[in-house]
Amino acid sequence: MNYKLVTTNERPDLIERGDEIVIEVWPEFMLNDAVANKWFFQLYEKFPEYQYWLLDGKEIVGIGNSIPLFWNEKLENLPEEGWNWAIVKGFKDKEKNIKPNLLCALSITINPKYQGKGISTEMIRSMVQIGKKHNLESLIIPVRPTLKKDYPLTDIEQYITWNREDGQLFDPWLRVHEKLGGEIIKVCSKAMNISGTISEWENWTGMKFFESRKYCIPGALKPVAFDIKKDVGIYIEPNVWVKHKIP
Repeated sequence: MNYKLVTTNERPDLIERGDEIVIEVWPEFMLNDAVANKWFFQLYEKFPEYQYWLLDGKEIVGIGNSIPLFWNEKLENLPEEGWNWAIVKGFKDKEKNIKPNLLCALSITINPKYQGKGISTEMIRSMVQIGKKHNLESLIIPVRPTLKKDYPLTDIEQYITWNREDGQLFDPWLRVHEKLGGEIIKVCSKAMNISGTISEWENWTGMKFFESRKYCIPGALKPVAFDIKKDVGIYIEPNVWVKHKIP
């Protein structure tokens, strides 16, 4: 099917519906990163040309969020803080009028009605297209591997080496990037930092936490550390830096 690519500049009216889909798709705790809560919704105002939707008629198929930034070191030196670093760097660069040379993906969300139809491939291609329009050199992405949540006790460094019998990467989201020519650069082990009280975590997850230890949480890529006396649960999410060429 042919989907239409539109940006916030063209369709700001889609923001609210897009946010509803994001809330529907993502685990609730993932919507409570302090850095994201401070900066994310400013993307639509400050970087409207880099926030986009794919449409099937009037229906939102997918939502894409990205930010341009400047990086003049080797990509192997990209920060461990991944997602959190990228969004802050993009805003700070804009404040300082620093000309960007890279585009960094921040989020790709597929409408549940369209999942399993290859939309993720089209979303990445659309992001590359946006980067090309703005004369950026490469697309970098702190990728959140789809099935890592099913193997929370496995180190992500080991997980990304897993292959299927046909030799392709085991993880379906990483495999999409692989098929499109994406290059795994390295793990960013501190991509997001989500902290909350015991009560907040219980509300986010529907679980109870009685002891101070690490718990495997549905949707989390690694265990979450809880300290009952300090009334806090801390989740440090690992992602994987991936690079795509912008032709």
